[in-house]
Amino acid sequence: IIVSKLFFNLSTVLFLIFVIWSPFCLAGEILSCTERYAIDNDHTIISWYAKGLGFIRTSGKFENFDGFINLNTCNPAASKIYITIETSSILSGVKKLDKQLKGPIFFDIENYPKVIFESTKIAIQEKNSANIKGDFTMLGKTREVVLSTRFNKRAMDPIVNRMRISYSIKTSIQRSLWGMDQWLKVVSDNIDIVIEAEALKVID
Repeated sequence: IIVSKLFFNLSTVLFLIFVIWSPFCLAGEILSCTERYAIDNDHTIISWYAKGLGFIRTSGKFENFDGFINLNTCNPAASKIYITIETSSILSGVKKLDKQLKGPIFFDIENYPKVIFESTKIAIQEKNSANIKGDFTMLGKTREVVLSTRFNKRAMDPIVNRMRISYSIKTSIQRSLWGMDQWLKVVSDNIDIVIEAEALKVID
């Protein structure tokens, strides 16, 4: 009888320990799957393309931006992406056009200094590709866009001794949906955006 009681008590204690500690173990396991990466501005290009009068495409880029990627290595669909772009950094290579783009007709940088993308859902398509849905905020309006994304590589960068990841991203937006509806007969409504991005793992 004494042995039975001891066995019962020991089993009860072990069960209670399991119940108490298992959530912490699970949380630790989930946490270990998540790696935070900061966008590497020196190795990232955000380009845009627009047709003018139906002839060649006008192209340009944004020079100043910031962002992070919370990469879930166990479940990539649970990852998160957040990017901010400074609208004043838009560059076409033509000074007159740059001034117009920064003015009230287009980006109105005085009132709307940033463009923001924040992912809301990631749908894995194949092993290295996904469609990333997210809220795209521009000119004070937020609408959903989908980024067609290809994962290129994740490896240790021997130069900086940190993990580096890279992506190739494409999307297209209809600028008038965000209120940028001027000069539609001169500059196309659809704007193509292409991003070649690299990010470095954040060291705690």
